[in-house]
Amino acid sequence: MPPTVPPTLGAILRTPRLRLRLLSGDGHLDNTVRWVAVSELTDPTPYLEGGELVLTTGVRWPQEDDTAHDYVRRLLDRGVAGLGFGCGVAHEEVPEALVDAAARLGLPLIAVPRETPFIAVGKEVSRLLAKDEYEGLSRAFDAQRQLTQAALRGAEAVVDRLGAELDGWVLLLAPDGAPRHARPPDAVSRWAGLTAEVRRLGAARQPASASLSQDGQTVSIQPLGVAGRIHGFIAVGGPRALGAEERMLVNGAISLLSLELERSLPGALEMHQGVLEALLNGAVAINDPGTAGLRSALPREPVTVALTDRSAAPLSGDPRFHDCLTGVVDECFVVVGGAGADPAGVLAELTGGPVGAGEPAGLDELPAARAQAARAFDLARSEERALVRHGDLPGGFLGLLDTPSGSRLAHGLLRPLLVHRSAIDLLASLRAYLAASGRWDAAAEALGVHRHTLRYRLTRIRELLPGDLNDPDYRAELWLALRMLEREIPLALKKPPGATALSKKSGLDNE
Repeated sequence: MPPTVPPTLGAILRTPRLRLRLLSGDGHLDNTVRWVAVSELTDPTPYLEGGELVLTTGVRWPQEDDTAHDYVRRLLDRGVAGLGFGCGVAHEEVPEALVDAAARLGLPLIAVPRETPFIAVGKEVSRLLAKDEYEGLSRAFDAQRQLTQAALRGAEAVVDRLGAELDGWVLLLAPDGAPRHARPPDAVSRWAGLTAEVRRLGAARQPASASLSQDGQTVSIQPLGVAGRIHGFIAVGGPRALGAEERMLVNGAISLLSLELERSLPGALEMHQGVLEALLNGAVAINDPGTAGLRSALPREPVTVALTDRSAAPLSGDPRFHDCLTGVVDECFVVVGGAGADPAGVLAELTGGPVGAGEPAGLDELPAARAQAARAFDLARSEERALVRHGDLPGGFLGLLDTPSGSRLAHGLLRPLLVHRSAIDLLASLRAYLAASGRWDAAAEALGVHRHTLRYRLTRIRELLPGDLNDPDYRAELWLALRMLEREIPLALKKPPGATALSKKSGLDNE
């Protein structure tokens, strides 16, 4: 997975509406621009970190030629990406002394026309940075999904998938440091140099990780296990340190490998918590050719999803759940079993309730079936009933829509918000706005945010959604979609009692 790279100077120059003109430094168009800094100081370098596109109008510049040379030299020593000079303010054109100094010393120099405000350049850089960040997150999400799918085929498949995503090598090691699997295969030759460090980590009282250098490679060693029990180690190495997205991917692999090595409770199907959660959340495409071998280990379709309070988790070992998937997901004990065996009835008999059950469904419809079971469980809990099946819920339009097809429609309608990096804030704001019938103050008070924050979020929502929020038909569709998904994305759609966790400042609040 290639690391996220900030936009280049060339990408900014290729933005037609900015009408920027390169005066020198055409050999440095691949310089990365990490931010835009506007400064009229004769020495702005104490306030720079490096990588900035510095913008100035030269309003404080004296006319001596050596001033331009010293100014350019300071910027280069600080590592700036380039210099933009605003024409038509203090100087009609870029001073020749500055052009000559930039050309001699190799600093990219850009003429910014009077018609282009500096803030427009800053906005374009921010847009490119946000676009790159979103693409990086999308790549990371896709890689995580593939990693989860690989976990269904065992620890070796996880190592192979992780190695394919990283610019380096991966070793799965036994607790004593002996190699179990390597990607690529020739990476197994590196294990001998890691054995002493692995043994040191294994002898520590608390699980710990280590970073070291080996033959010019940066190596990280992490323990694998659950609740302090170490069942092995994973070593990841490469020519450079891992980026943020790669570290997130490695952490995901560590969780999956730890769960794979820590088998599930006796008597339950050997399906670890991470994979069960992935199935219920739709992160695993059960019909993909790569997961074909999984079906033989899963309950026969149609299946029923039943859930109750997490305190029932020890029931995983009950023989009546031998052919079921069991686990704790989102604070609920979940059982997925063949509909003919009535796992919901068995769970209610063992616990005395409350228990909620979804409609019989296919394995590729587990997310929708889980949402149905969650709604039924809410009713069972509120009415103190032992068992509520989805078919017992009140009817109405939501009842008609509460099917796998309805769930897919809801996901499709809200997809522009669901994939956004601030999805939680956007979905919660849209729900509050619709629930308040478009009354800004009431919606903002329900969310616990300032009404200007809510207005900004609604502006973003209008930009992302293809429909018109003023259209009553479209608003009704959005409301039904939000209600359909409120169990699948509970943090976003849970109605807050005044100021809640949703009122905390988010990336949107600070944009």
